[in-house]
Amino acid sequence: MESNLKFLKTWSVAQFKAEHQVDKIEVLKNDATGKCFMAFGFEKGAVSERFEKGELTNPVVSQVCSADTGEMFYLLHQKGEGKALTMAVL
Repeated sequence: MESNLKFLKTWSVAQFKAEHQVDKIEVLKNDATGKCFMAFGFEKGAVSERFEKGELTNPVVSQVCSADTGEMFYLLHQKGEGKALTMAVL
């Protein structure tokens, strides 16, 4: 899924919650599809497949755009999982 996404903006989880004025982000699972999604306030977003594998050790939230459909949505994913390698944090 994520290979066809354009990453527009990325926040730490704390930054995202503060900017969107929410106290928590819940990760839920759709029983019908088996896929996880996130819910915050009255909105929803996608969750990386790495979440269920226990591979989200440094989660961030990005606003992304699908190159296939043009759809924009939020994605909870592992930091650096956007073809951008962090070289330094200053």
